[in-house]
Formats: sequence, structure tokens, C-alpha cells
Amino acid sequence: MSTDRVLRDIVFARHMRFRPLSLDLHLPEGEGPFPVILQLHGGGWRTGSRTSFSPLVSVEDSFGRMVAAGFAVAAVDYRLSGEAVFPAQLEDVRAALGWILQQGKGYGLDVDRIVLWGGSAGGTLAALAGLEPEAAVRGVIDWYGVSDVLAMAEYTRGSDAPGESREDQWLGASVFDVPEIAAAASPVSHVAAGAPPFLLAHGADDTDVPPSQTQALADALEAAGVPVELHFEPDAGHFWKGLSDQSALFAAAIDFARRVTGA
Repeated sequence: MSTDRVLRDIVFARHMRFRPLSLDLHLPEGEGPFPVILQLHGGGWRTGSRTSFSPLVSVEDSFGRMVAAGFAVAAVDYRLSGEAVFPAQLEDVRAALGWILQQGKGYGLDVDRIVLWGGSAGGTLAALAGLEPEAAVRGVIDWYGVSDVLAMAEYTRGSDAPGESREDQWLGASVFDVPEIAAAASPVSHVAAGAPPFLLAHGADDTDVPPSQTQALADALEAAGVPVELHFEPDAGHFWKGLSDQSALFAAAIDFARRVTGA
């Protein structure tokens, strides 16, 4: 596997008083057009960057696997919660999608075959963007993301973690003080018939984001008649902690991306 063909630091959005937002484009060999994975990093909306898929997997074993399967990968940054609060992050995902649709053909991208893939906070953003009625994507891969912000706040309040939660920081206020905003930031609130297929996966032993978050989204998608595949990985925590080999999970996700894009 190789990610040698990488076009770095492509600016896709500019905001006054904020840093420019960039993406790195990982390309397979050949001229394309290539189906596209738009990848969104995790980090509780407050940390992380496009340069790493997740803390526990190498670039070679993440972006490299996708590229080896024939996908172009647009790994994008978004404003973190210390820079701007919700819905800024969702606006940035929309901007990245817009860049692909408007500029992608010039880079050999098949703009009609896009899959969103995110983990943790990135999984939440991928789900939110994929559930928008105008989303021009073929599928969504959401690994261990928060799907119900209010339920997540209840879970966090019941833990030993003191102080402001990552969800509070993301919304710019206590989740309990802004229930309407919390609902708007929750993928379960936006599920409707006609959404693209979803692949959901979560560690069964995840204590950072409980598996019930993914189960709730799966239930809502199924009730709306949206195709959904659900997997709970035994003995795995958040970011697949405790799992020595993530290759089977990546293989399943890439297989899903191939099926929904016809790759």
C-alpha cells in the first residue's frame, strides 16, 4: 500500500478571522476518474487534523488501504470547537463537499461517487452531512460517533469526568441549556427516508462514547427504511483500543464503499 501521490494543503474554504481550511488529496495511480472518500478526523471536535486518520492507526494502514482499493481520499480539516462552535463544523464539511463537486474533476475525481467516512467526532459530522436532503453522497461510514448529543450529555454527567464536556465546548454552552441546538447537532434528529446507505461500527467496550449511541442511530435509520449495516466489535474500545489488528474493520468499510459507489 502506498500514499505517495498526495497533494497537500489544498485550501477549500476561507473564513474571516479564521485560518484557511485545507485538505490533503491522496490519489491512486492512474488518471481516474476515481471514486472519492471524504474523510473526517475525530478528536471530540476540539483536537485532531487531516494528517491522521486516528491516533491508533498509521497513514499507511488507513489512507493507504483506501488508495490501494482505488479510492481517492480527501482528508479535510474543519474548525475546532476552540475556534468556532456548532454548526461551523458542519458548514465546513459542506464546503469540502462543494469543493469536490466544483473542482474535483480537475483532479481526476468522480464527483458522482462520494462516500463520507468519519470516526468519533468525525463520524458525527459525516452522519449529519450525509443526512442533509441535498447531500450528493452515495453512502456514509460512521465509526463510533455520537448520534444523540443530549443522551451523550446524560451519560457524561453520570460519569466521574468533572467540568465542561466536549459536547458543551462544541455547542458553546451546557448541552442541557440549549436542547434545540443539541437536537440540531444530533444525527438521530435528522434521519428521514431517502437518506443514503449507512455503515455503522462501534467497539462493544467503548466507554468514551457508549455503543448505545450507534444503536440509536441504527434503530432510527432502520425505522425510516434507510439501508444500514451495523457492527459491534467485541473487546474494542474507542478508536478500536484493545484491538491489535484493524484490517478486518477497514476491509468491511472499504467493501461497503465499493458497493455503494459501484467501484
